[in-house]
Amino acid sequence: MRRRALLALPLLLAGCSLPTRPYVARRDWAFDIHRPTALPAPAHGPVLLVRDLSAGPGMEARGLQTRLPDGQVEVAFYDRWAVTPAEGIGDALRAWMLASGKFSAVLGPASLATPDLVLEGDVGSLYVEGGAAHAVLGVRLLAMHGPAPRIRLQRSIAATAPLAGQGPAAEVAAMNAALARVFAAIERAA
Repeated sequence: MRRRALLALPLLLAGCSLPTRPYVARRDWAFDIHRPTALPAPAHGPVLLVRDLSAGPGMEARGLQTRLPDGQVEVAFYDRWAVTPAEGIGDALRAWMLASGKFSAVLGPASLATPDLVLEGDVGSLYVEGGAAHAVLGVRLLAMHGPAPRIRLQRSIAATAPLAGQGPAAEVAAMNAALARVFAAIERAA
């Protein structure tokens, strides 16, 4: 009798298993920011170096950020940027400035060429709050000719874009649109 009970025990315990949770995959979102029209580079225009952007407080996380009504910031675990915001925004900014038609070349930080202008900055914030996305970049534009670099631009540029729907896809689209507005302001100032 005892042997039968021991043999039946695994069958009884199988009915007491924990409920299964559905698998939730992480989604990586891209910074998809393009200038509406790409203009040709001038043959004798200035050369621009866009240094790597630094991450402001809280911007080193890859998760999408939402600012709650009480001021707290919620960072999504399952919906995140494919790369860190500073890296993705820096790459997109280089491509935008190259497509602006203002510069004969736009260089990255690994280049050994001598630039005429240097653009550097930091990602201050990138989040959704209420029905809009918010983006803030602090930038400095330096003219490199002369005995010392000269500051041509130093300011914080902010922009918003409305959400056109609900969910992470709408939030990412709005954040990309807000960044496009920031990039356009940087282009005008350069």
